[in-house]
Amino acid sequence: MKKVLFLTLCLSLVLFMGQRSTVRAADKPLVIGGSLPLTGKFAETAKWIEKGMKFWAEEVNAKGGLLGRKVTFKIYDDQSNAGKAVTFAEKAITVDKVDLLFGGYPGTAARAVMPVAEKHKFVYVSMGGHMKSFQQGYTYSFGGPPLMGEWWYEGFYQWVKSLPVDQRPKRAAVYTMNNPIGTSLMDSINRMSKDLGVKIVINEKYNLPLPDATPLIMKAKQMNCDLLFSSGFFADGVMTVRTAKALNYNPKAIVQGVGSIIPAWVKELGKDGDYIFSGTVLHNKLGYPGNDKLNAYVKKTYNLSGYPLYFGFGYAWMQTLSQGVEGAKGLNQTKIRDWLKSHTVQTIAGPMSFDAKGLPAPVNYCTQVINGKVELVWPKEVRTAEPIYPKPAWK
Repeated sequence: MKKVLFLTLCLSLVLFMGQRSTVRAADKPLVIGGSLPLTGKFAETAKWIEKGMKFWAEEVNAKGGLLGRKVTFKIYDDQSNAGKAVTFAEKAITVDKVDLLFGGYPGTAARAVMPVAEKHKFVYVSMGGHMKSFQQGYTYSFGGPPLMGEWWYEGFYQWVKSLPVDQRPKRAAVYTMNNPIGTSLMDSINRMSKDLGVKIVINEKYNLPLPDATPLIMKAKQMNCDLLFSSGFFADGVMTVRTAKALNYNPKAIVQGVGSIIPAWVKELGKDGDYIFSGTVLHNKLGYPGNDKLNAYVKKTYNLSGYPLYFGFGYAWMQTLSQGVEGAKGLNQTKIRDWLKSHTVQTIAGPMSFDAKGLPAPVNYCTQVINGKVELVWPKEVRTAEPIYPKPAWK
């Protein structure tokens, strides 16, 4: 009798301890780690990514968390340094023992972190480091959606193609920042030039930071270039526009690399920032589920009429990662990867199915800043405003 009682007590203790362990695991936050450039030259954009990620977490936690666990972030500041982004990714995985890895910014940092994620077999959903980074055979990296330089001007290219031949620009000045991001932007420029007969009169690279845009703009004006590609970041883009106005250089179209689709562009340039073309794979006026909700949130929180692009990126990357987790029904990274490779995710950028490289089908929309707002102008089915072309004279 005593032996039976002892065994019963032992079994009860084991069951009790198991229940306690389960409760503790459920109570333990699910930690998502990594780094963003919260200081340095990319901070203006990265802070919006952080805001988008945290809004996603706020929503998820209000619904009971991910896998029933409250989500928290472990975010390091890599100070706009790709080397530090690698260091912090390693630290998050090996020292902090995070449950998941979040995507970094810009492309140079994402590109450097992708092999780290592959080495440790951690799913990594980010902008990626443009096409070359997705051609290295990494199996744990996804662009959901990617910020693909090779696709960046595709929408503008297709819009120019829709114009009558006699209205298209004929002579292009192309100034490109000398880094992998700038180089990737040349892909669609070269295709447009070849297909539409746009002659590239000037094709030069410059190192960052750009000290003075005067020689660049003066040369473009002297060479009668009616199309200007300013393939750079925010700071050099602002400088280029200001210099073009100061020298009264007014081509038919100015196409900016990355910087013109963030709120700081209009804040910095005012009316001078209008009529600039660019590209995007995501926009707050797309009709996919969730965009209205995000717009309402940023209106209430930041008094903006629509969410900034990089706020949307941060949110969409977390949408993709979390659907992989839920689909895999756990935190096994290989199962998450395999689920994402075999299913379609639903995001504010639209539905996405990933190929062997971790990429969705190519997508790009042409944007133009009109009356201080980033509008969709191509393709027609998503158009939110009529494109203004040729560019009006400077005021």
